[in-house]
Amino acid sequence: MSRQPRTQNVTTDAGEARITWVPATATTTAPGPRLVLAVSHGAGGGIEARDLKALAAALPAHGVTVALVEQPWRVAGKKVAPAPKTLDTGWRGLWPALAEPGLPVVAGGRSAGARVACRTAAELGAAAVLALSFPLHPPGKPEKSRAEELLGTGVPTLVVQGGNDPFGRPEEFPPGAYELAQVPYGDHGFAVPKKSGLTEAQAMAVLTGAVTGWLTSLG
Repeated sequence: MSRQPRTQNVTTDAGEARITWVPATATTTAPGPRLVLAVSHGAGGGIEARDLKALAAALPAHGVTVALVEQPWRVAGKKVAPAPKTLDTGWRGLWPALAEPGLPVVAGGRSAGARVACRTAAELGAAAVLALSFPLHPPGKPEKSRAEELLGTGVPTLVVQGGNDPFGRPEEFPPGAYELAQVPYGDHGFAVPKKSGLTEAQAMAVLTGAVTGWLTSLG
C-alpha cells in the first residue's frame, strides 16, 4: 500500500461510500502495518472532526493504518443522516474493502458512527471496537439509554468520552466488559472550554494517547 493518503470509492447497497486511507509509516518500533483502524463520522459532520483528524495524524507512526470512512449520505452531499439501519447497510458494504489489506480491522467511529461499529462488530468479525463520544442517550433524556449496543459488541471495546458530553458523561456509563477513557472537560466533539486550562492540542493528546495505548494492548 502506498505511504501517501489515498481515497477509494466503494459501492454499497446504501449508495457510494468513500474511504480515505492513511497508511502506517515504517519506524524502528513499527516496521510495518499491524492493523487497520476504520473510523466513521457522526450524524452531524464528516471526517474533518478533530478527533478523527488527530487519530489519522498520530496512529500511522505506531503501525496502524487509519481508514477514514464517509458514509454514502455524506458522499452524496446530504445534510441529514439516514436511519440507523441504513447506516449499518453502508458500513457492511464497506467492510470487504476495509479487510482487503489482510490485517485485523478495528471498527470505530464517533457518535452515530460509534453506534454502527458496536452494532455490527461481531457479525463482521471486527478485532475490536473504538467508540468515540458514544451517544449513551439523547441530551437530557437519560431514560432513553443505548447502553445495550455498547454492552453487546462481543469484542474488546474502548470508549473515549468527553467529561462534559451531554450525550452521556463518563460517570453515567454502566459497568461492563469495556474500557473507558475520559477527555477532561470535553463536550460531544471533544472541544474544551478555555477556562478548563486545557488546549485543544492537549485534549487531543489525551485522546490519541489513550487510543494508542489500547491498540498496543490488543497485541
